[in-house]
Amino acid sequence: MEHPGMRQVAHEINIAVPADTVHRLIAEVGNWPRIFPSVIHVEHEEAPEGEERLTIWETAPTAAGAAVEPRCRPLRRIVEPATLRVNFQHLVTASPVAGLGGAWLVEPLGENASRVRLLHEFRAADDAPGALDRIGAEIDRSAVAELAALKENAEREYADAELTFSFEDTVHVDGSAKDLFAFINEANLWSERLPHVATVRLEEDTVGLQTLEMDTRAKDGSVHTTKSYRVTFPHQRIAYKQVTLPALMTLHTGHWTFQDTDQGVAATSQHTVSLNTDNIARILGDTATVADAREYVHTALSTNSLATLNHAKAHAEGRR
Repeated sequence: MEHPGMRQVAHEINIAVPADTVHRLIAEVGNWPRIFPSVIHVEHEEAPEGEERLTIWETAPTAAGAAVEPRCRPLRRIVEPATLRVNFQHLVTASPVAGLGGAWLVEPLGENASRVRLLHEFRAADDAPGALDRIGAEIDRSAVAELAALKENAEREYADAELTFSFEDTVHVDGSAKDLFAFINEANLWSERLPHVATVRLEEDTVGLQTLEMDTRAKDGSVHTTKSYRVTFPHQRIAYKQVTLPALMTLHTGHWTFQDTDQGVAATSQHTVSLNTDNIARILGDTATVADAREYVHTALSTNSLATLNHAKAHAEGRR
């Protein structure tokens, strides 16, 4: 029986993917940026034995509801692989929410199918009329969207593993990680420092959480506008998720890392990409295959990454 100031709700969806695979996508939070559109990056924090403490960077509607903005929030989880369950609790809530927790439950429906149930339990901060209803309506919206995204992306990955792939490029630098990090972090200067960047707009209202918009020149002279959210970890790493995507991609996430070595610093750009098969023929021609699209996207991203890394290398080595 529900407490008068508390409510429990449940949402569910069927997914044509084995239950253990779906549970793993939920349990292993490194998957979240490519599974859930709102998630930018997830980081494990120090936690008591038997549980997880996470920091999640994500996009959320503004108070006015007309746009989205990046934010971060802490989450506590207990993962139960044997029962295909993940319990969670939001460690910080904003009015009118006084408490929010729940669980993901995955149930096998045969060899290659499963049912996912997403449970929420929440409390209102006061007894204002309709407070629980308003919270419930927002949870309903987000739960339906999360389950739909999980179904779409899990089924696509399971049906064709070739569509999602990762790669990286590394440049060895006789310089400092601090200078390399600064070059990538100071993206507001890229239009002056990088020939392939025409214009750039960088916002950082919260320290370490950036919104980056760029107009980038391709080899053929065309200009493409992209938007990314970035999370920075001085002076070691910058993680990002691109949210305005070229026609051949449904997903692009990645990170820049700066690793000290005996020879100096290894500066690496890593990418994870999912291909948009609907646009392959339009962009690359009627005879183009998924392999052609992989090669095209890989080459385009590596070209820009290596150009940026080599300019960062020159910048860092010039400061020695």
